Amino acid sequence: MAQTLKCISPIDGSVFAERGTLSREAAFEAAVRARAAQAEWAARPLQERINLVMAGVAAVGAMNGEIVPELAHMMGCPVRYGGEFGGFNERAGHMAEIAETSLADIAVGEDETFKRYIKRIPHGVVFVVAPWNYPYMTAINTVAPALIAGNTVILKHATQTLLVGERMAQAFHGAGVPQDVFQNVFLTHGVTNELIAGNAFDFVNFTGSVGGGQAMERAAAGTFIGVGTELGGKDPGYVMEDADLDAAVDTLIDGAMFNSGQCCCGIERIYVHESLHDDFLAKAVEIVKGYKLGNPLDSDTTIGPMANVRFADEVRAQIAEAVEAGAVAHIDTFAEDDGGAYLTPQILTNVTHDMRVMRDESFGPVVGIMKVSSDEEAIALMNDSEFGLTASLWTRDVDRAARVGDQIETGTVFMNRADYLDPGLCWTGCKNTGRGGGLSVIGYHNLTRPKSYHLKKVTP
Repeated sequence: MAQTLKCISPIDGSVFAERGTLSREAAFEAAVRARAAQAEWAARPLQERINLVMAGVAAVGAMNGEIVPELAHMMGCPVRYGGEFGGFNERAGHMAEIAETSLADIAVGEDETFKRYIKRIPHGVVFVVAPWNYPYMTAINTVAPALIAGNTVILKHATQTLLVGERMAQAFHGAGVPQDVFQNVFLTHGVTNELIAGNAFDFVNFTGSVGGGQAMERAAAGTFIGVGTELGGKDPGYVMEDADLDAAVDTLIDGAMFNSGQCCCGIERIYVHESLHDDFLAKAVEIVKGYKLGNPLDSDTTIGPMANVRFADEVRAQIAEAVEAGAVAHIDTFAEDDGGAYLTPQILTNVTHDMRVMRDESFGPVVGIMKVSSDEEAIALMNDSEFGLTASLWTRDVDRAARVGDQIETGTVFMNRADYLDPGLCWTGCKNTGRGGGLSVIGYHNLTRPKSYHLKKVTP
């Protein structure tokens, strides 16, 4: 049954946008159209596909003046930061740049008798389910390389960022990408599951919650459709005794608090060597006390509301439980904290891994800081998590960072930086963060299938 999806603005709780979902029949028809359009799209020269995709990306950039306040209305991102187009363009541009080599045939050998090689073949129809927290960048991670590789794409965006898929479709269609090659759809969870279970797609990419990823995998069970997932995170930072303290504080606290803590690879727990702990804490508290919480449409606002009241409620609950169990909260409640979506950013000490705030995903502006005395202790704590997306290590010793990184159960190891997605590297995770990999050459390999050619020559 069709439903109406409503984006509730965190600014004031009003309905900012609403859209009706497709019926089951209309949804399957969209998938059929995508499949019918795929062969012709894949037959176009690679450079033509690249040019059309990048023209679509540029068209999104041309809309940035409208998009930035739209994002503030939909998910609370302050307008002062200018939106996501920088990362959106960087990621698409890198994937365009490496497409020819990433998709090239793999030569295995040729002699007088045989010619052998492996081709990269597009899956067919790729279904992208994108999240609300960085709605343009997370979508383009798959949309751009999937289209460049010769797939058609159906995009389903989160209800909280209801207008993002429409914006992208408008831009790409205006740039010349055929309508059936890239479609934006509004679907119920039930119809989504039916489409996946009914083999409407050839590959599914999902970014979101652990429960959502499990639902995708259950729907695909027995279909042999590939499912790539990027799910929860509880990313740690570790500050060693030889770290650049000021740089570590600035970057890790920004990584914990930027976008109101609503980052896939945001820093949610920090382990600091005992020799630096007190200085780190003092500097961190000073930074956070300087934030301005407020309406994201106000250019003076540095931290906006969380995207939804229920997200803020979960963070408040984790903080309250931790304080009741003995944690120390270092930030007094901001005057702008309304008990709803507008939430005071918080730093906690005297925390333990028995507390949910150090164990469950918070996805909000709170971070726990713990004192450690050795690499071994820090490694054990960093690995004491059901998630594994990124880890941020702070030291002047590259070899030491590599040794520690080798022992951490994570998808990406950062040294002296955090909360950044390099499109030249594979974006991947382990444990309950999911499986698969986006961007880089590996992203192309995941959006295509290998096809082997073993050609025997006719000899006189």
